Amino acid sequence: MLKFILPVLSLSLFLILPQPVKSSDIFPYAYKIEELDNGLKVVSIPLPNPNIISYYTIVRSGSRNEVEPGKSGFAHFFEHIMFKGTKKVPRAAYEEFLTLLGAGTNGYTSDDFTCYFVVFAGRENLGKVVETEADRFINLTYDEEMLKTEAPVIEGEYYASVSNPGRRLEELLRDTAFISHSYKHTTLGYLGDILDMPNQFEYSQLFKQRFYAPDNTILLVAGDFDHGQLMELIRKHYGSWERSNYTLVTPTEPPQTEAKRAHYEWPTPTLARLAIGFHGPAYSDVAIDQAALDLMAEAAFSPSSPLYQRLVISEQKCLSLSADFESHRDPYLLSLSAVVKKDEDLPSVEEAIWNEVERLKSEPVAPDLLAKIKSNLKYALANQLGTTDGVAGVLSFYVSLATDPATLNRLYGLYEQVTPQDITAMARKYFVKARSTVATLSGGSAR
Repeated sequence: MLKFILPVLSLSLFLILPQPVKSSDIFPYAYKIEELDNGLKVVSIPLPNPNIISYYTIVRSGSRNEVEPGKSGFAHFFEHIMFKGTKKVPRAAYEEFLTLLGAGTNGYTSDDFTCYFVVFAGRENLGKVVETEADRFINLTYDEEMLKTEAPVIEGEYYASVSNPGRRLEELLRDTAFISHSYKHTTLGYLGDILDMPNQFEYSQLFKQRFYAPDNTILLVAGDFDHGQLMELIRKHYGSWERSNYTLVTPTEPPQTEAKRAHYEWPTPTLARLAIGFHGPAYSDVAIDQAALDLMAEAAFSPSSPLYQRLVISEQKCLSLSADFESHRDPYLLSLSAVVKKDEDLPSVEEAIWNEVERLKSEPVAPDLLAKIKSNLKYALANQLGTTDGVAGVLSFYVSLATDPATLNRLYGLYEQVTPQDITAMARKYFVKARSTVATLSGGSAR
């Protein structure tokens, strides 16, 4: 969808005017994007839903940003430390403020971004929320003792995570599949780096300076408010935030030329697990690759697919079967996973998945099935966009990738264009054995 960028005065560097909503658009709401002189982007989506506002702060900082060896886990550390309060609004005061407001708040860290959100009632409370959230990000302060106190909490979270065999398998798959790129480690980071975190106070300050800055941050506000008032408040409270001018350069992952395998022996009885990863594309709303792969995942590996029905329902070899082709800012993995009930069935399940992969290269998806999948995807998204926080929650992911809500319209436009032949072409392009990594996990017969 074409946008016109016009210069404006005051603290705003540019304004993207709202465009009329087209009948073909999957995203049905008008919006505006403004950018302050310091690089802070604001995505504003006034909605007809009365009295509710979702205020999201998206910091484009995740495990992708942790490019220095020995320094993983700091994106997740800052998710923790951001709730510790400031000199102006200490933690107890911040929690009391949210309680009195009746607001819901939380945060999460992903590979590509960290998201913080406050969902509250009453446009009369918008000014105080903007002021408080601006203070939280601009005036974030912590000392070395706070780092040393928080690091063991993060260590405990790591142990809790890898006590799940599925999480351990994901860690193994990524570490084996990637050589150079920072997607090699998960969001939690490597255990050795977490254990060394108390000694990395100086680096943590550098990480904060680089990434917790306005030119690496997007405010996404959806709900019952006036755009002009919102921007006046944001200019007032965020205008003094100093930009970092730091440009992240992630390591280039070299092409994989040989198939890889790795196995993790779980120390106690557990269901066996299998994951096959292929190097895939980065997110794009222009190239058809990601859209075709998404539709392929539904056609070939969803619960309604013949392979799922055979392995999970009929033969009951698997407890689950799934495809994870999640979009990332840089090229990531296309993962096919299964939880297998018996260790001795691992080879036959792997063979069945490989056979399905080969079939996709030569047998096009039935046109009527493809049309049904496209319709279901649109219906599911429309349902998600039916509430204020649903709009903000969906967009937080896509805005982190492309900074513009119109990326949804472009992506779903690509879905409509995908043909059965496109899916076959993508299977041939990406499902190459020499670019694959197989990770398995077992721990004896589960009881």
